Amino acid sequence: MRREYRWTITPIEDTASVAQLAKEINVSDPIAKILVHRGINTYEKAKEFFRPQLSLLHDPFLMDGMERAVSRIDQALANNERLLIFGDYDVDGTNSAAMLYLYFKSLGLATMFHIPDRVKEGYGISTFGIDRCKEFGATLLVSIDCGITAVEQVTYARSQGMDVIICDHHEPGERLPDAYAVLDPLKPNCPYPFKYLCGCGVGFKLMQAIARRRNEEEKVFAYLDFATLATTADIVPLVGENRIITKLGLEQINANPRPGLQALIESSATHPGKITTGQIVFVLAPRINAVGRMGDATRAVRLLTSDDPEKANAMAQVLEEENRNRRKIDEDTFIEAQELVEAHLLTASDPAIVLHQEHWHPGVIGIVASRLVEKYYRPTIMMTTVDGVAKGSARSIVGFDIHKALKRVESHLIQFGGHKYAAGLAVELDRVAGFRTAFNAAVAELMSDEVRTPELRIDAEINLGELTPRFLKILKEFAPYGPGNMRPIFLTRSVELVGLPRIVGKDHLRFRVRQNSNVLDAIGFGLGSLLEQVKTQYRSLDLVFSVDEYEWASNASTGSSTSGAFPQLKIKDIRKHQEG
Repeated sequence: MRREYRWTITPIEDTASVAQLAKEINVSDPIAKILVHRGINTYEKAKEFFRPQLSLLHDPFLMDGMERAVSRIDQALANNERLLIFGDYDVDGTNSAAMLYLYFKSLGLATMFHIPDRVKEGYGISTFGIDRCKEFGATLLVSIDCGITAVEQVTYARSQGMDVIICDHHEPGERLPDAYAVLDPLKPNCPYPFKYLCGCGVGFKLMQAIARRRNEEEKVFAYLDFATLATTADIVPLVGENRIITKLGLEQINANPRPGLQALIESSATHPGKITTGQIVFVLAPRINAVGRMGDATRAVRLLTSDDPEKANAMAQVLEEENRNRRKIDEDTFIEAQELVEAHLLTASDPAIVLHQEHWHPGVIGIVASRLVEKYYRPTIMMTTVDGVAKGSARSIVGFDIHKALKRVESHLIQFGGHKYAAGLAVELDRVAGFRTAFNAAVAELMSDEVRTPELRIDAEINLGELTPRFLKILKEFAPYGPGNMRPIFLTRSVELVGLPRIVGKDHLRFRVRQNSNVLDAIGFGLGSLLEQVKTQYRSLDLVFSVDEYEWASNASTGSSTSGAFPQLKIKDIRKHQEG
């Protein structure tokens, strides 16, 4: 069933700023509108956006607790102490652990890492990990991408003679752990000006602070690739520091990837030199995540820290195989979950989907929850049974804070934590039904009618003739794309179909359109159901689209010399044009 969208053209509240910016940086009005929408309304801000520099990163010592954290690392160095890095099993956590491991070792610290087992230990600092830390002889534990709610675990670590430095980016609970230092931009009263770092981003700021104190800050920038992978994969806003890290880190990845990353790129059949945020999210990140979902995530850290190309290639093949296994289990679970939704739970009165099956693999339920959100456009919770408890993942729709909804029903939960759009939770088995009822009631109360219908947010209305080579060149400079800086979306009205549309691939609608003398190719992924309507009913079309490029290679056998990159409309939605 095709989804209906609300088309919303982002209003222009400050037309004077648009005109001024267009003049100052010599761009067209549509480009200036997009920039102003994104808070880029001066020459200086535009310069920072299009030409990000490492010098624009904030002073790491602005983060509360940073001075104590750096001093404690210096103390560990002076006393030849041992240090354990406690990470997480996702891309953010494994990249963070790999990055800190390599950096601390480069300083001369005796360092090891621990990634918790998803099933046996669950998320976050565990007593098992702390005991492993003690066995290693570590007197300092640095958590990364976890720890902000680990009150009891930090108390236990201290009782075992360890100091703890927490590097996290998740929402704190009502009480902070009694750690030696807590680094989290979301911590109450933390003055750090940028609040959207991922866990690896917080770890990078710790490294930056240590290096600044040692007058060797340049050395830290060699680790931007780790922060880029994590920032992109963790779906944090690609604005401010995150955009600087990601844009410059992508250049590093494409120019000179470290052996582990090179092996991962090659094994996944992506193209070195052309890695984008999209390829990280949809190709590289799932392979890193797969080893944590299907077993031991330390395999990802070993790959990412490898300096031996031959060993890295062998480890990359392990990630490839685990990803194939994950996809098979993912698909089987998705099919079963759809059957449950359509047979029992998908009613007009249920604003959310809450499913529990004791046999589901804990490593794929988050992915399947995201797929159910995409299919049914409802906040979704998928749970399985682990050690006699229903544990699961929550995923949300655009504009709805699922963490807030879980907070509303926390009396039904053993624990929960996460973000606005993704969270983890645990429920007693005999309380799952009651939780489902309470959660649906909370969602119904908190969700506005507007949020229930997905929105296509349009940056600007344009004519196809405005898609000039210079316009397209400037548009490419908006990358890297991600939350907070998505690929610009345009609306054009009253275009004419050229020739006959056709279905390509699985369910993709390919066609050509003309507006005045401008003819362009278009493709609508997943819009195959519109074929007959477009062919027989839509003489004049309104299109919402982004602009992509496709490669057209010359054909030596026919003597054709046409080649290069050509613009293509990537269709988001189609409507019959209505006059007036």
